[in-house]
Amino acid sequence: MVLGACATWSLITGTLHDGRPEGVLLAVLAVAAGYATGRICGALMPVAAPCAGALAGLGLALAVPGLVPGPQFAAPLGHAGATAAVLTLSAGAACCAARAASVPVLRLALGALAVAVAVAAAVLGSAVGLVCCGAVLLVSLAAGRVRRRGAAVGGLAVAAAGVAGLAWAVAARVLPDGLAVSAEGQLTRHRIELWRDALRLAHRNTGLGVGPGRFVEFSPAAAQSLQPDGKPHSALLQQAAEQGLTGVLLLAAAYGWLLHALWRTARPTPVALTAGAALTAVAAIAAVGNALSFTAVTVGVGLLAGTATARPLAEEPGPPGAEPRSSRDRPAP
Repeated sequence: MVLGACATWSLITGTLHDGRPEGVLLAVLAVAAGYATGRICGALMPVAAPCAGALAGLGLALAVPGLVPGPQFAAPLGHAGATAAVLTLSAGAACCAARAASVPVLRLALGALAVAVAVAAAVLGSAVGLVCCGAVLLVSLAAGRVRRRGAAVGGLAVAAAGVAGLAWAVAARVLPDGLAVSAEGQLTRHRIELWRDALRLAHRNTGLGVGPGRFVEFSPAAAQSLQPDGKPHSALLQQAAEQGLTGVLLLAAAYGWLLHALWRTARPTPVALTAGAALTAVAAIAAVGNALSFTAVTVGVGLLAGTATARPLAEEPGPPGAEPRSSRDRPAP
């Protein structure tokens, strides 16, 4: 229902403003297809499926560092942000596979794969990817001691909201002078100008936005860029500018749906929280970059969420000393 509403709203705003909703529709389709594939593969191969996803993401990042040919933008703008997101999803998938494995040697090997993904991020020069992969690894290590999954999932939601709020604060010029100067040094002046253009458009068109794909037509900063791509490089601000407040609420609902699915999943808590940490890291990258404009990222988000919420047909190991339970023995969400 949430994904259907996202697609429908993009068609409505695109029709009313002569916009181009194809990008939004492709992203929705990619997430849905990835989620369905992940649910199926995760049920059949709860360890092999996320392992294969991690290897595929790592291979993609190494073989095509920018994910697509063309001019590269400063991290985490453009292609560099997409690479960081793919590596983060790969690390999350490897950690999920390690947490689902019952053989100690296999678990160790999968953990080494997750570390290798973080090392690859450093080799590729993706500082954002390295930080996010490291955060996913730490969460995966600590998730085994978590007893209240709901509180941990709520913490992930707060973290994502905090990054989104920071992006809005920078665009709205509400930060103190010292923090504003520091943010400009880290984010680049051009990106901040794009954000401020997006926020101005959102204030003027709160209800419907200016239409999908039309940001570049109204943004002086985008028009003056030597390499314009028509994006404000923030998923939150792009939704606000192009699809209004409703678009922002639908984007938040999509992220909330993923967290809710992980909260209610019958998979072990370490698997759910590891996947949630990776998805939250990608949400943070998307809040300050352009990651969701790349199909590889949206497909990866769906795949990771699907494998982490699938009901394995075979028995999974439970906590130490407990008998494993099959999916038939678990309570339905």
